[in-house]
Amino acid sequence: MSGVYHIEVTEDEDNQRLDRFLQKHLKGTPFGLLQKLMRSGQIRVDSKRVKAATRIVAGQKVRIPPMQTKTHHEKEGVSDKDAAFIQSLVIYNDDDIIAINKPSGLATQGGTNINRHVDGMLDALVEKGGVRPRLVHRLDKDTSGVLLLAKSANMAREMGKIFQGRNIRKIYWALTLPAPEMNNGEIRAPIHKAGGFGNEKMVVDAEEGLRSSTLFDVVERAHKQVAFVAFWPRTGRTHQIRVHAAHMGCPILGDGKYGGQDAFLDGMDHVKRVHLHAHSIRFKHPKTKKMIEISAPLADDIKESWKSFGFDINSTYNAFDDIKEV
Repeated sequence: MSGVYHIEVTEDEDNQRLDRFLQKHLKGTPFGLLQKLMRSGQIRVDSKRVKAATRIVAGQKVRIPPMQTKTHHEKEGVSDKDAAFIQSLVIYNDDDIIAINKPSGLATQGGTNINRHVDGMLDALVEKGGVRPRLVHRLDKDTSGVLLLAKSANMAREMGKIFQGRNIRKIYWALTLPAPEMNNGEIRAPIHKAGGFGNEKMVVDAEEGLRSSTLFDVVERAHKQVAFVAFWPRTGRTHQIRVHAAHMGCPILGDGKYGGQDAFLDGMDHVKRVHLHAHSIRFKHPKTKKMIEISAPLADDIKESWKSFGFDINSTYNAFDDIKEV
């Protein structure tokens, strides 16, 4: 981009530090260069000289001098293919919240050896006059299902409070083997991260682990061999459902990391992935104060596994219906 241009500060960016504002809009520009441009007065706010720590106000215009760079609004780094892909995943959209049905195998955020992820595609969900959506929570790379995004910093904070408390119902669908002995119950087992860098694994640890609780409810059984189980994690530990299912002696189908060979069926031709799906999220909308429930249909790659055991992929079974919270 060449020539002087101006970026107007949005409501979502109100009271943000100027240096953070610039780093977001001028991705790839060395921070040292941005500082130099501010010191020399080439970057200004409403025609006034500013410092990196200056707090900007909604409606102000930030002057950007001629430089070869892309702005945030040019969807930097999102190919047309990925833009179409992430847009095709949207299952809910209102003035404040977006929900997508994340597929298994796609990471929520970047990390070591992870270049393609949901967070890297969110520029493609910026609406006209809007801001870049923010992740409200995360799903494991191997888990499919409902993933929420907030359309503003304030909504992200409000949704964060909901997730930190107990005022949300997150229901996961899974296939376990064998089937749990009880039809329903609660798994209480503290979880701790073990293993070295690059080989981290969550383990049940009574001394070092953090308090963790997961409710389970058997929806259907294929004799004692396999069960269709609904899980409700009451705490939000990493890999919590997978760890707790294995701890119960009923690992999730395809989850070799926590179930070992016991997580696979000999002679059974099923997709080689963790059969765990974030089926629905129910909560009170922070703005409208109305209760909403967002559901994601089973991913195509595991529908056949459900069908092969005679389980209903469109089940309307009300798991945990006797629990009155949310």
